[in-house]
Amino acid sequence: MSAPLDIEGPAAPPRSNGELVFAEPWESRAFGMAVSLYEAGAFTWPEFQAALAARIAAWESTAAPGEPYQYYRLWLAALEDVLVGLCAVTTDEVAARAETLAQRPPGHDHSDDHSHPHPHPH
Repeated sequence: MSAPLDIEGPAAPPRSNGELVFAEPWESRAFGMAVSLYEAGAFTWPEFQAALAARIAAWESTAAPGEPYQYYRLWLAALEDVLVGLCAVTTDEVAARAETLAQRPPGHDHSDDHSHPHPHPH
């Protein structure tokens, strides 16, 4: 069972020449988490699509002029909404985890090239 990603319109993932495009590593991980949880049966794809459409609509109605559209931030927020709605996590747990991740040192989110020494454990 694979997620029906042939979404059209504003909810469609960014693509280039038909391939998904991720600007940063966290975006591909957020995408993968949602698809993996869907494939595991945690939620239906229409549930996720509805949450994503709601997040996009909310952003469109409140975005300041010139504010950049950040699709995968909305994707991640929609995933959080679905998981909170399923009582899989609480809003407080999501906020606490986000705060923990935000406090990681710069450069922590890098490739898996472990041939270089660095001060943090993996």
